[in-house]
Amino acid sequence: MRLIVIDAGADWALLAADLELEGAEVTTVTPDVISGLDLSGFDALLIPPVRSVLTAELVGACDRAGVRLVPIGSSDSRVASRFGLPSPLPLDTPAAEVMTAVAAEQATKETAVPARSPRVLAIWGPQGAPGRTTVAIQLAVELVRAGRRCALVDADSVAPSVALQLGLGDESPGLAAACRRAQLGSLDVAELVRLATPVETSAGMLDVLGGLNRPSRWPELAPGRLRAMLAMAREWQDETVVDVAAAFDEDDDLLGPEGPQRHAATAAVLLEADAVVAVLSADPLGVSRFLRGYAELRHLVGDTPVTVVANRVRPGPLGVDARGQIRRTLSRFAGIDEVAFVPQDQRSADAAALHARAIADVSPRSQLVSAVRRIAAGLGARAEVTADSSRGSSRAARLLR
Repeated sequence: MRLIVIDAGADWALLAADLELEGAEVTTVTPDVISGLDLSGFDALLIPPVRSVLTAELVGACDRAGVRLVPIGSSDSRVASRFGLPSPLPLDTPAAEVMTAVAAEQATKETAVPARSPRVLAIWGPQGAPGRTTVAIQLAVELVRAGRRCALVDADSVAPSVALQLGLGDESPGLAAACRRAQLGSLDVAELVRLATPVETSAGMLDVLGGLNRPSRWPELAPGRLRAMLAMAREWQDETVVDVAAAFDEDDDLLGPEGPQRHAATAAVLLEADAVVAVLSADPLGVSRFLRGYAELRHLVGDTPVTVVANRVRPGPLGVDARGQIRRTLSRFAGIDEVAFVPQDQRSADAAALHARAIADVSPRSQLVSAVRRIAAGLGARAEVTADSSRGSSRAARLLR
């Protein structure tokens, strides 16, 4: 077994010596030369999980060379989890146990099933606050819980609220800065890691790209910039959950057809998405608004899979059989036969708002959390079936591209 050990002090030198006694072929390098080292032929790289050493460029180089990364040390474990690495081993772990861990990881990777391709999931809903942002946050948390590296992006150009719901400051650069760098051609995985805000959840680390701190900055979310950013996001994360605004038609303003359009950001995300989650509010007005917008949504996204979610389901406004009424209405007027239901849980929602956390963090046994978890599982199963379908293949999508 050929190992690379970072020379980061006396304890690391002792670990390298112990590994050699266990029969490993050890190469010791300093942190400043690791980025230019030829990794071919090595089995694993033992590295401290610190930001100055464990970088996106190093992770990418190891992936290309087939070298496993084994974090060791008591540094911030969030650095390792951000790149999908296991929890760091203590620095005083015996060399035999380190080699056993490396061998076990190698066996796991050899027998693992191929992972799904990276996806962009757009969370859309009609006017009237049906709960798009709440569903987007909770869905991202459940995807992290399922073992997927996930980013949550706020691309709502009208009323961005992801940062507010998660208690994040609006001074972070976020999505606008990522779009500017994408236009300049300087956006890469390392830059996305720097611009994102890591949020610790009950499921693990979630990277968040906050939205605009002032709605008047909507011209910064130009369609070309967003498409370039989402293309890089596929290299950055397994799942990119994007919260968008309700409208995606062109504004009737004085700028003309060639000028910037306020809702072009929503249309760009929907066209680039691999799957769309369409959220409606489970009340008569919410269902009516959804039916008016769903036909346009389907015309825009073409063959892209759309999962319909009825949010805030309760017996009050629709009678005792609220779910049956929603099913029959959507089937009759829109041909929608599959609907996922998220029950109303005002107490858990209030607790999440009070603590500025995801609902799963403050009320893990909520029926709302269980419902979104089933939706996340259904999206995973559906992605396997529709993996070969072309994204945005409708005539409208091609024309708008």
